[in-house]
Amino acid sequence: MGLTAGLVPPRVDATVKAGLLDLVEHAVGEGGWSLRRAVATLGIDHVRVLRWQARAALGRLDDVKPGLDVPLHALLDWERDAVVKVAEDWGEIDRSHRKLAHRGSRLGVVHVSESTVLRVLERAGMRLPGAPAREPRPPRPWPDWAELVPGVIWIYDFTHFAAKRCAVAVMDVVSRKWLSTVVSAEESSTQVELAFTRALIADGKDHLLEDSLLDELRTDVVPDGDELPVLLALSDNGPQMTSKSTKAFLAGARIATHFGRPGTPNDQAWIESLFGHVKTEHPHLEKITDPGELEAELDRIQPFYNTIRLHQGLGYVTPDDEHTGRGAAIRAARRAGLQRAHQARVAARRQVRQDHP
Repeated sequence: MGLTAGLVPPRVDATVKAGLLDLVEHAVGEGGWSLRRAVATLGIDHVRVLRWQARAALGRLDDVKPGLDVPLHALLDWERDAVVKVAEDWGEIDRSHRKLAHRGSRLGVVHVSESTVLRVLERAGMRLPGAPAREPRPPRPWPDWAELVPGVIWIYDFTHFAAKRCAVAVMDVVSRKWLSTVVSAEESSTQVELAFTRALIADGKDHLLEDSLLDELRTDVVPDGDELPVLLALSDNGPQMTSKSTKAFLAGARIATHFGRPGTPNDQAWIESLFGHVKTEHPHLEKITDPGELEAELDRIQPFYNTIRLHQGLGYVTPDDEHTGRGAAIRAARRAGLQRAHQARVAARRQVRQDHP
């Protein structure tokens, strides 16, 4: 008969099944083989062929989809309706599928997971109302006397490192010069005062720290004076920035304060940029666990940031160049150099064309 042994895959198409059954029938009817010998030669299980023959008699050789059409744990129709009803009644209040899931349990109406609520609402084409847009608060203008020149407007803030230490930095807004840093285990007015003291000394303004000022500060009283402030200090609304001690120190040093809008980090973009660049360009800082080593590394990086690293926001000069007034001349020299280089290239190309035979 020419039958050859072979392996039949677990799942077989109905057409293949019919062909195999025809071979078995031919072997049994025409060749006188037994059913067991025929199926063994074809490499098919005997019981499997018997099952196929029974299904063929009923016209159902096609395999049925395994499992149930509806999972046992699927939601019931009334549960879907209850989820939609809860969303209709409480959507304006809860505004979240997560809250609605817990609202349904709280009301004893329906008990489903948070993700199930989301899927039911999506299939129902329902969208929960979002949170109302918050009216943007206009930025508070800087005082008129605060000129946009180096040495007038400073900004300060705290950042945290892996060594369980925080650092407060003071920088010049216009020149982006990093003036001082204080590393400590806490954020308080003490660190702010020390950071500003170092910044005033570094920027040659230590004359503002007079003995009479220090005497007044010891009484924790804001000094009175009719003179205009010399500096403007920008910060967020942290408690160490708004404390009475910080206010007394800054006022006594003739430094006015300007607080950014709550929840608006862009108002402190200059100092946030400083922290971002320092941590991104020096990732080893986040791996330092010794506080002393961290402070030493920040002291090493500070002069690099001020005198070597070119700052895009300043037209690719260093903060020290901008702070000392050299920035404008360096930028002008580059523009002039670019123009000279362009003219030289044009002249050289023209000469080549004239010399060409």
